[in-house]
Amino acid sequence: METRPQEGRKGPPPRDVPPVVGLLLSMALMNALLYLCLDWLFISPRRSTEDPTRCPYGHFRMGPTSNCSPWLSCEQLRTEVRQMKRVGEGAVKRVFLSEWKERKVALSRLTRLEVRDDFLHGLRMLKSLQGEHVVTLLGYCEDDNSILTEYHPLGSLSSLETTLNLSKYRSTNTWQHRLQLALGYVAIIDFLHRSPLGTLVMCDSSDLPKTLSQYLLTANFSIVLNDLDALPLVNRSTGALVKCGHRELRGDFVAPEQLWPYGEDVPFHDDLMPAYDEKIDIWKIPDVSSFLLGHVEGSDMVRFHLFDIHKACKSQTPAERPTAQDVLDTYQKVLNLLRDTATSQTREML
Repeated sequence: METRPQEGRKGPPPRDVPPVVGLLLSMALMNALLYLCLDWLFISPRRSTEDPTRCPYGHFRMGPTSNCSPWLSCEQLRTEVRQMKRVGEGAVKRVFLSEWKERKVALSRLTRLEVRDDFLHGLRMLKSLQGEHVVTLLGYCEDDNSILTEYHPLGSLSSLETTLNLSKYRSTNTWQHRLQLALGYVAIIDFLHRSPLGTLVMCDSSDLPKTLSQYLLTANFSIVLNDLDALPLVNRSTGALVKCGHRELRGDFVAPEQLWPYGEDVPFHDDLMPAYDEKIDIWKIPDVSSFLLGHVEGSDMVRFHLFDIHKACKSQTPAERPTAQDVLDTYQKVLNLLRDTATSQTREML
C-alpha cells in the first residue's frame, strides 16, 4: 500500500538547534541568574538598613543588634540606674551621665517644681515622637520627675567645631559631611512640621547657641532632637497659632513676626503680642545651616547653590517662605548635584 504525504503539512521540515546557539542561550541565562543573585546579596541589604525595623510603642532598642525592651519603670530607674556626674543643665532639667547594665545613659531630672508642666510636656513629646529624628527614650518616672534617654558622648551641636577639630574626626570635616548635617537638621524641622501630632513649632530657638543646644550629634555623625520641652502645636483648622514664651524677643536670629510690632514707645505686653505659625522655623534655617557648613574647602560652593532657597527662607512675609519639605528637597538636590560633579572630576583625573 502506498503512503501518501499529509496534505495539511506545510513548510520545511524542522531543524535541530545548533549546539553553539544552545551554549550561548545557557550562558545568557546563567549571567542573568548571577546578576539577580548579586543584586540580592549586595543591593537588597543596603536598602533594608536604610529603614530599620523600629520597636513598637513603649519599647526601645539600644544598638542595631539588640532586642526591643519595654521602657524602664520607676522601680527599675531607682534600682538599676547608677547616677554618676552632671553633664548639663537647662531651665527645666539637669542631665546626669549615668550607667545602666554597663551602658552609659543620660538621666534627666527636673530642676524645680515651677517648670514641671514643661518637663511633662517634653516627656509626652518624647514618648509620642520616637523615631530616627528624636533621641531614644529608655524609661521615665513621673513620680520622681526623671527621664532616661540614650547617651551621645559627642554632645550637642554647640560643640561641633571642637569635635571636628579632634584628630580622630578630621577626616569627616568636609563639605559633604557638613552638608549632610545641615540636611539632617532640616529633616528634623520637616518632621516636626508634619509630625503625627500635627504641626509642631521649635520654640526653644531664640538665638543660635540656644538652638544648637537642642540637638545631639550621634556617633555616626547624624543629628537627633534632644530637647522637646517647648513644642507648641499650630492648629489651622481651629485657627490656633503659637507664641514662644511670654517675654519680648530681640535680635536678627528670630523671625520678624516674633518681634514686638508696636515700637519702643509702647511697652511690651504679652496679651498684645500677635501669635505666629511654623514659618518662624523656616526663617532660622539659613543661620543654622551656615554654622553647620562651617568654613572648610567647598563650603562656599555649597552656600552658592543654596543661595536662592535661603533667600526665600528670609522673606519678610511668612506665607512667602518655603515649607521645610521644599527646603529639604532643595538640599538633597544640591547634595546629589555636587556629589555627581565631584565624582565626574575624579574620574577625569584618573
